[in-house]
Amino acid sequence: MSPPQRRRRFPKAPPQEKPAPPPAAEGEGGQGRTRDLERLYVVTGQADGADRAELDLVTLIVACADAPPSAQPEQSALLRLCQAPMSVAEVSAYLNLPFSVVTVLLTELLTAELVQARVPIVRSELPDRSLLEAVMHGLQKL
Repeated sequence: MSPPQRRRRFPKAPPQEKPAPPPAAEGEGGQGRTRDLERLYVVTGQADGADRAELDLVTLIVACADAPPSAQPEQSALLRLCQAPMSVAEVSAYLNLPFSVVTVLLTELLTAELVQARVPIVRSELPDRSLLEAVMHGLQKL
């Protein structure tokens, strides 16, 4: 027994020709790489590494306010993403921007007090479970 044949209701449209990609710059590894680097430079401005906030990949970022009208599109997107706490690594992945660019954007937003950076809770800093159980039993006896 052979499997049933599928038929399309509407005939498949003929494939459209894609425009040719622009030629790559000399000495460039990939196409469009120069434009990406220019875009990232425009996003970060002329910020140097000295005035960047010390952020880790697991630092949690929380937005404190909405984006001002003068904010860059990347900053507005970052503020929308961080309505709930989100790590810097997640922000970098969702915005499809390198970690270094995200730290520059976050430094600007931290300076403007539009976001807060929170250190994640380290497991070793939590109280011991036996201590919590002893407190709970003591409270139940009251």
